[in-house]
Amino acid sequence: MTAEPKKRRNYLKGPIRLRGRHIPEKTTDERLLEWSGRDAEWVHTDPWRVMRIQAEFVEGFGALASLGPAISVFGSARFDADHPYYELGVQVAEELVKAGFGVITGGGPGVMEAANMGAQNAEGTSVGLGIELPFEQGMNEYVDLGVNFRYFFARKTMFVKYAQGFIVLPGGYGTLDELFEALTLVQTGKVKRFPLVLIGTEFWSGLLDWLREVLVKEGTIAAADVDLVQVTDDPAEAVQMVIEANHHRRRAEAKAQREAGSEAAGQPE
Repeated sequence: MTAEPKKRRNYLKGPIRLRGRHIPEKTTDERLLEWSGRDAEWVHTDPWRVMRIQAEFVEGFGALASLGPAISVFGSARFDADHPYYELGVQVAEELVKAGFGVITGGGPGVMEAANMGAQNAEGTSVGLGIELPFEQGMNEYVDLGVNFRYFFARKTMFVKYAQGFIVLPGGYGTLDELFEALTLVQTGKVKRFPLVLIGTEFWSGLLDWLREVLVKEGTIAAADVDLVQVTDDPAEAVQMVIEANHHRRRAEAKAQREAGSEAAGQPE
């Protein structure tokens, strides 16, 4: 006759069930209330990190919830004020404000500073979403509403959630990261009719040619996926592209709402 298996003790830690060697020696409350001396390692543990992540989203949502229509402008932090791309950043931001948009940037130097300057010059809303980096950049002086983030993914969410489109000037890895993140969201339908405009045909032509000649030919993207971005050298035209895309989006949404209402009206009670 086989012996009945020994019942194992259950230890409930919130929604988590623990048994055996996983049962802690002290309760959560006990650890919270005990004096830890100089040991501050607990603030770097994963559960505490989740709270910090949550706080970043709460702070970001709270700061930007009443922002109004805005466009995120990206570009390199490495262009000085005498560079032609810096002046393009100023011009595109001024045009955006004239069209009724606020301007969101990464809050740093270079093109970001230029766009914030242009928004401030035009007496529009100038927003900077900074990021903690090993080489501290700090928020540029033209940011009127600034939020600094620890985590890139929280910051990226704000760039998309509170913008009606992206205008992307020449830049490096960070600029490309934001561009392709947005392209992926549009391609997969996570965001609908989100305009993406590149400024600088000479700068971007090699990348677009590579997308067509390599990725499309290999079948890793569709030919139509390349058309998700538009390219121009004219800041005013870039802003007009954004305006037209948003008009088209609103018309499409209104049509979908009318059709949904008609279908609902035709259903039997």
